[in-house]
Amino acid sequence: MTPREVFDRLYQGISDGRWDELAALYADDAVVDQPFRMPPAPIRIEGRAALAEHFASAGQGPLRLRVKDVLVHETADPEVIVAEFTYAGELTTTGAGFEVGNIQVLHVRDGLIVRSRDYHDHAALERALGGA
Repeated sequence: MTPREVFDRLYQGISDGRWDELAALYADDAVVDQPFRMPPAPIRIEGRAALAEHFASAGQGPLRLRVKDVLVHETADPEVIVAEFTYAGELTTTGAGFEVGNIQVLHVRDGLIVRSRDYHDHAALERALGGA
């Protein structure tokens, strides 16, 4: 699978709420950095098992996310893409809608994500959650 095909599966899985399937898109020793995560600080998720826990937690949250406005940039490295997209979200407890901008730098080898740097607008997500 190409990096673009892996990203397409990732965002389709998020949009469809198939959180339990997403970790399978990552290598056993994958590393995901979220440098803009707040509070309290940036996070790093290491390994497929930790990613499965992360996605399971996200799936239990009060957010429904749909990916839209996707723009994928190829790079000089055939294993790396940069994806820009928007989450069109809904807070399931109130029905309130919101939008969040995102950029992901994905490094895909042998059809699996080995490294991802995820730049999500965590401040917008916090506002959508009402600071919860």
